[in-house]
Amino acid sequence: MPYLSPTEYVQYGLSADTADSWVAAASALIDAHCRRSSLAVTQYVENVRLTAGSQSVRLSNRPLAPAAGAASPLVQVRVRYGRPRRGELNDPFFAHVAWAFSLPGSWSILDIAAIDVNLSAGEITLPVNIFGMSANEAEITYTAGCAEIPPAVKIACAQIVRNAQATPALNVKSNRIDTLKMDYFAGVLVDAEVQTLLRPYVAERLG
Repeated sequence: MPYLSPTEYVQYGLSADTADSWVAAASALIDAHCRRSSLAVTQYVENVRLTAGSQSVRLSNRPLAPAAGAASPLVQVRVRYGRPRRGELNDPFFAHVAWAFSLPGSWSILDIAAIDVNLSAGEITLPVNIFGMSANEAEITYTAGCAEIPPAVKIACAQIVRNAQATPALNVKSNRIDTLKMDYFAGVLVDAEVQTLLRPYVAERLG
């Protein structure tokens, strides 16, 4: 989605007759740099392995934000209480008792209300099961993004357009900018200033 509307071009330092294709291409570069499909509120599915002794998970995409009409950014959380990996088996007798009443490797859906969510840090804390065992793998479906595109992203979008217009190989009079060509010059267009503006929205890992 374009991160600047035509009515905002002048406000953010672009000429009123700027072609929409410039802004669309700049917005696509922002998504690629942030390794996300969009900075608007979007649903993601993330598979994570939990560290032994820890029930907290920091999600890749931030800020966490509920979808329209939802109370929580969490949509569904499934966990798997698999057999411990090497070095994680603290009490073999207790673990065997727990396995007798569960199916190691099977997925369980958690009650979202029982999960602690830290919106500012993008972190969630999972509860332990009735045997006090911690899950070692989780599949988390959640929503993250901005309900309203923040000024920093709009400034970054306008700066990419200005960088593109100042680049001789891209400064052509055309109503359409080839996205692949923009990607080729991404290192020049997404400069240090733009990267600083977009840093809070870059996904920490792929997947």
